[in-house]
Amino acid sequence: MQKRQTRPPCPPRLRSLALDTMIIPKRAAAVIALAIVTLNGGAVAAMIDPATKITFDDRLGSLNLFGVGVRKKGPIKVYSVGMYSDVEAKAAVSSKSNRADAISALRDSVKSTPQTSFVLKMNFKVGAEKMAGAIAESILPRTSNRAAVDTLKQLILDGVASKGAATPGTVLRFDCSKEGVKVSVDGSVIGTAPSLQHAFCDVFLDDNCVSPALQNSCIENCCA
Repeated sequence: MQKRQTRPPCPPRLRSLALDTMIIPKRAAAVIALAIVTLNGGAVAAMIDPATKITFDDRLGSLNLFGVGVRKKGPIKVYSVGMYSDVEAKAAVSSKSNRADAISALRDSVKSTPQTSFVLKMNFKVGAEKMAGAIAESILPRTSNRAAVDTLKQLILDGVASKGAATPGTVLRFDCSKEGVKVSVDGSVIGTAPSLQHAFCDVFLDDNCVSPALQNSCIENCCA
């Protein structure tokens, strides 16, 4: 009996090119993408930020890790950030065939999910006031709600001040949901600033994002 010949797997690059040239109705593509993501568990493995060697778990409760990246100020690697969201958000991105569409879909999808979380792990010591001020200044151009920004700044300040500074190893977590942005420092919930969830997502995902490395990582992993 003649042995059946098996075809070697398609190299990733060629597979990507083949998918790019496929013509699939948008609705069908989204359904296919969601099925693939669901079968794969919707998550990537735990990741290490190559710039700082800081590790991020593959899951945060029910949320999946989308990508990681470094926040730099000049040559200083201030912190690494990991973004977590749900499987539906990843499916919306994985159905896109080019980078611009994928970034736009990523930005829209994480804003419409019940929760998207950003976990910041400090790599460089920053004073409490300076850390709170830097995040607040990043959000201000993206919202008209100055009072909410002031609330967020005070929450960060309150959470970090007890340590004296955001020292290496300090973990700041920002949960974005319809309630606003919930702030936690080293596992302790500090409070919630209302109405800033979309602006906070834009800090990391719009065209002027503070961590292009995070954006690139998310796109690479969601579209893999």
